[in-house]
Amino acid sequence: MSKPKLLVLELWRVGDLAMASPFLRQATRRYEVTLVAQPMACEFQRRFWPEVRVIPFEAPWTVFLGKYRLHKWPWAELGCLMRNLRRQEFDCSVSARWDPRDHFVLWLSGAQERIGFPRVGSGFFLSRRLSRPPPHVHRYDLWKRVGAELGLELPSRQEMPMPALRSGGRIVVHTGAGAPVRVWPLERWRDLIIRLRERGAEITILSDPIQRDTWLAWGERHVRTPSSIAELIDILESAVLFIGHDSGPGHLAALMGVPTFTLFGPQLAESFLPIHPRAQWIDGRSCPHKPCFDYCRYPIPHCLRDVSVEEVLGRVKECLKDWGLPGS
Repeated sequence: MSKPKLLVLELWRVGDLAMASPFLRQATRRYEVTLVAQPMACEFQRRFWPEVRVIPFEAPWTVFLGKYRLHKWPWAELGCLMRNLRRQEFDCSVSARWDPRDHFVLWLSGAQERIGFPRVGSGFFLSRRLSRPPPHVHRYDLWKRVGAELGLELPSRQEMPMPALRSGGRIVVHTGAGAPVRVWPLERWRDLIIRLRERGAEITILSDPIQRDTWLAWGERHVRTPSSIAELIDILESAVLFIGHDSGPGHLAALMGVPTFTLFGPQLAESFLPIHPRAQWIDGRSCPHKPCFDYCRYPIPHCLRDVSVEEVLGRVKECLKDWGLPGS
């Protein structure tokens, strides 16, 4: 007997796909799952959920610039996607975002059941409307709630299996992020890395292309700029700890079983902490506008910029000592 056909929308980036991965894995046990996601989801699929069929699509409302210029949206591509989805006659479709654009896509797909969190009238497009989640809910908990609606039992974040600590390898430090407002000053990263190396830690740096020249000018030899998710996965394979900002590579590391330490600035750990039982973090300074996302109301994001090297080093040393890793 064939499984019912489930359509899943997760149109955003690396971290969002990582947090959706436990749901996708569980869903394949009961459903024939098709995921509409950005093209890099194909690299996730090969490693983490091979039974999921991926339809690559870059939604115009997920870009940082120009998302509201409707006249520049790829309407022909959107039309092709909708026709493709309707032909497949999905039994059910889901989105874990309270985004009316996602719900509109679910409706246009022609799926018999359409499950999501309604917002500003988007309940019209849904056949099963989930109650609005509490403020600052963790993104994984939204997928857990969607899973419960489908009869899937996902563990809570606190009940996730505890991966064994790796006995050898490097600390991977990621000094970039998708938005500048989330980036700690590069000079402080350099100071932190020097001081950890003085304590015996082996460190590989993941750098965004815009930062790479600076690292090379400083004489850094262990700097990598991955060009694909597959290359990033290869680097993280031997990591014993990941240190970075609130960004996709940290969530990917946690998905691979690597403990994480995250520097939070404009965002909140309660909503975006990587899903790992040993995930640790340091909060940025308080601000009346937190949480904010990709833009800051001030010339400088003081919530993150005012965090000192000493504060981060102290917290990281505690983690290294607790886990018996070099660098404490």
